[in-house]
Amino acid sequence: MTGMVTQVRPPRREDGSSVQIGALVPLTRPGWIEAGHHLLAGLELAVSDVNGAGGIGGRPLELVVRDTAADPQKAAAAVDELADLGVAALAGEYHSVVARAAATRADALGLPYLCSSSVLDALTEQPTDWVARLSPPQSRGWQTYADFLLGAGHRRIAVAAQPSVYWAAGTRILRDYLAPRGSTVIELDMSALTPADVCDALAAQRATALLLLVGHPEPAVPIVTAVRRDQRLAEVLIGAPAGQPEFAEWTALLGDDGAAVPFLRYLPERLTPLGERVEKALRARPAEAPPSFVAYEGYDTVTVLAEVLRAHGDADRARVAASWPSVAVDGTRGRIRFSRTPGISVWQWAGPPVQVVDRDPAEPRRFRVLHTG
Repeated sequence: MTGMVTQVRPPRREDGSSVQIGALVPLTRPGWIEAGHHLLAGLELAVSDVNGAGGIGGRPLELVVRDTAADPQKAAAAVDELADLGVAALAGEYHSVVARAAATRADALGLPYLCSSSVLDALTEQPTDWVARLSPPQSRGWQTYADFLLGAGHRRIAVAAQPSVYWAAGTRILRDYLAPRGSTVIELDMSALTPADVCDALAAQRATALLLLVGHPEPAVPIVTAVRRDQRLAEVLIGAPAGQPEFAEWTALLGDDGAAVPFLRYLPERLTPLGERVEKALRARPAEAPPSFVAYEGYDTVTVLAEVLRAHGDADRARVAASWPSVAVDGTRGRIRFSRTPGISVWQWAGPPVQVVDRDPAEPRRFRVLHTG
């Protein structure tokens, strides 16, 4: 464990009471609401399945949900509240900068946190034993995306980015990986440019690809619309490595203009038998059909925590956190084990699948796998 831990002991519970997991989820703006609902659907389905199989030693598993609204301060405050309520562990969060705030606070309090969907390599400033993560680190996913760009022949790549630790990290990963391989990364500061300015810059710089490192729907949707309408840019590839086109709102807002925009998705070629059962259950919920990779991340999070809590109980948080290196759980997308990865500050699932996919222009509701990492 890290040195400066102020442990908050969970209150003692009477036999028969629930085992509680705190869930951090973006459910209101400016959070990415659709991603939050998918994440929550996966978390809730897994809790239902755990309880249907007898719970945790005969006690029901309970999810205590807090909305982060993509606000790091709100997330840190929620961690404090959930720790005081006596949750055995934390789960969830989609936004990387928010998850970093939550992980930092969980580490300080000595509260185990299994991060579902956030990818920043440096999820905490210092290495910690209290935090583990299911999603791949940003460096791995975005290098896979860079390999896709190189394979498609792109050598002049523009990056339209808003100020953010997450977007800055993505830009740096792309630049450091692409430059030695003969590609140029052109940075466009979206705090100073309009969508029309972006179009002019793409034409002037002779860029063949534009990557959207910006919020959704603003300013991502207006940028896509402007580029698609500009005849000078008919051959320019628009990409969104952070995954904006994964969700139905993208197509609802952009229609055909939202097709053929490659993004990162963390799914395998084939789901595991558990994953296939989960897919059917998620599709039975109209609001989550079709399920995104974020829903599977949510399901896997609770599946792992349930196994850990069955083995070690919920009374000793240190024992829960100490179990990360011994985890071996079949999830929806593969066998989940955690290890130490160079440059990563938390316990990391080393094997999450990585794909580059887009929406088929002939049928925007259908996804095409373009590249695997």
